[in-house]
Amino acid sequence: MKITLIAVGKTEDKYLIEGIDKYLNRLKHYINFSVLIIPDIKNTKNLTESQQKSKEAELISKQINPTDVVILLDEKGKKHSSVSFSDYLNKQMIGSVQHLVFIIGGPYGFDERIYKRANTSISLSDMTFSHQMVRLFFVEQLYRAFSILKNEPYHHA
Repeated sequence: MKITLIAVGKTEDKYLIEGIDKYLNRLKHYINFSVLIIPDIKNTKNLTESQQKSKEAELISKQINPTDVVILLDEKGKKHSSVSFSDYLNKQMIGSVQHLVFIIGGPYGFDERIYKRANTSISLSDMTFSHQMVRLFFVEQLYRAFSILKNEPYHHA
């Protein structure tokens, strides 16, 4: 199985980049994982929220194949504990899913087209985090999930 994280906009804070890189390096031992950055939309001052989400949706849609299982990281999504998230990933692997695609939207969330295309959505918390921080939290939780599946000591339940 391959996992891709699609995110809108570049991460600029050095501390976040270092944290994300730390977990990307750790994940190499478990899974074929990549991060795909969708460039920020230009001239957003001239666009409504809806227009911005629509433009982001066009760019995101180009990166998704019909056979991909798409999971949105969305505040309205299903909540998981770290253990239940690892179980979810394990079920996907057992179910012969070839490609899981997780998506972090832009500052206004997702266009309706992306919601319709998604297979499901998950929420990382009831709290709201910056889209930049969500990247770090997600890759850490992905690493934690694989360490749980391998019965390694990283996760202390």
